[in-house]
Amino acid sequence: MRDILKRKMIEVCDKKIASKGPEVGLSFYAFFANKNDDPELLMEAATWWIMTHKLDHFEKAIKIKALICTSEHA
Repeated sequence: MRDILKRKMIEVCDKKIASKGPEVGLSFYAFFANKNDDPELLMEAATWWIMTHKLDHFEKAIKIKALICTSEHA
């Protein structure tokens, strides 16, 4: 996954956790605007979410952040 996407995902997770608490859930669409302005990046996020990690549609933001941070060190 590109660094730009990792940074964006961590930023969104941090904001959601800060505003709604550690139990907040989100989908991979949370990382994008309501318009499809970067389809390649959207597909990269979807592939990471669905194919690589086999995640449900909604997952806890803390889980997503942990997966991203763990993969950075692998």
